[in-house]
Amino acid sequence: MTGPASPARPNAVKSADRTVELLEVLSSSDRPLTLTELHRELSYPKSSLYMLLQTLVARGWVELDPTRGTYGIGVRALLVGTSYLDHDPVVQVAIRVMEQVRREINETVHLARLDGADVVYLASRESEHHLRVVSRVGRRLPAHSTSLGKALLAARTPAEVDAILPARLDPLTPNTIIERPALHAQLAGFRAVGYAHEREENTPGLGCFAVALPYRNPVLDAMSCSVPLGRLDPDHERQVVEALLHGARTITELLRQFGR
Repeated sequence: MTGPASPARPNAVKSADRTVELLEVLSSSDRPLTLTELHRELSYPKSSLYMLLQTLVARGWVELDPTRGTYGIGVRALLVGTSYLDHDPVVQVAIRVMEQVRREINETVHLARLDGADVVYLASRESEHHLRVVSRVGRRLPAHSTSLGKALLAARTPAEVDAILPARLDPLTPNTIIERPALHAQLAGFRAVGYAHEREENTPGLGCFAVALPYRNPVLDAMSCSVPLGRLDPDHERQVVEALLHGARTITELLRQFGR
């Protein structure tokens, strides 16, 4: 469950603002929610909330389970999300290079974008290994716990990092760095070497490496490679880092050629 709904922004159209907030709550929940739960989460008048849900169900944005009386995100949201990816020029350029990187190192490669204090996964190319990392497209994870997020935070000053991150950093695993001085020290090291990495900070058993794509300022996108720790020896680590750095340079050059 998410926290309380954020207040409407100045000059926001109330009905539109409520619709977006409702969809965001449903999309961020790990299970369908009842009308009572949504009412408690959003604090809208229950009658207005019910009518809004009925409208969204009829349009396919929300799905109703009549046997349980619960509401979940609908297929229309998927179609709009897919359209975003289909029309994003960065994704279209990056996926071709990501496929080359995947073939070279045979590990799962991700593309993600910074959105507030989180990274959102935009594209993945999966390893051919039996033991592999599956696609995370559409997932949102805290930037401080991922190599993708760390690469993007390292492209900013410490003051900018503090402005982006929440006051409290929550752990995803026992290995997640949540002490701010330790995180800043880690980011300083990543700035020096030009890439970021983490081990089991967001997923047990996985190590991950990432590089930012500095085709624009501020940097918003990064590419990463996730590797099961059983395959992560020093030679493979060097191979992964070199492939990512070369791939990032290629993507950046292509995007600058296209004026993106």
